[in-house]
Amino acid sequence: MTCVIFLNKPFGVLTQFSDTEGRSTLKDFVSVAGVYPAGRLDADSEGLVVLTDDGALQARIAEPRHKLPKVYWAQVEGIPDDAAVERMRRGLDLGDFTSRPCHVRGLSEPVALWPRQPPIRYRAAIPTAWLEITLSEGRNRQVRRMTARIGHPTLRLIRYAVGPWTLDGLVPGEWRHARRDEIALVRQPPAPVLSMPPRLKSFRPSPPRHKSSPPKI
Repeated sequence: MTCVIFLNKPFGVLTQFSDTEGRSTLKDFVSVAGVYPAGRLDADSEGLVVLTDDGALQARIAEPRHKLPKVYWAQVEGIPDDAAVERMRRGLDLGDFTSRPCHVRGLSEPVALWPRQPPIRYRAAIPTAWLEITLSEGRNRQVRRMTARIGHPTLRLIRYAVGPWTLDGLVPGEWRHARRDEIALVRQPPAPVLSMPPRLKSFRPSPPRHKSSPPKI
């Protein structure tokens, strides 16, 4: 029986189950034994983390050679012009590597997006904008480095989707088991993620909880 879990990771949580410095980890939210994150998400980023007890599936999700697309929403400082966005699409020289061509588009602030705690740093004289960035690779702090390279530092970063799976229906700290048909989508050859309008439900404070029992496979 394969177990796959979707978690909406809150800001400030480490993508691991233990920490010697007493910081918040996945253990504070996910009580299922034997699952491990398929890939990482920085503590200062939010959004979808996929966990599984299946090593082959974990590699299928996390390893860049499989080119499973991941969709990020980045709130950036300033308003990127078309030329800056096109530079991101074509690939950027980030010093130690050049990013692959990727999909980038402007995005209205996602409807019913939960407030971040702590809030981002706002400067009254400088506006902000949202970008949706779809990558098929996952280098360390890559989205932040890319937006900084075009002169628009990232203020808030949310991973909305991993392959065909999204945050839809999960508030921060909430998780659920993947259905059998959802797991099958990634066991098959990957299909491109189509950008869809956000369908996040309204934020409501709630304790960490899960939503269903694991499917039998």
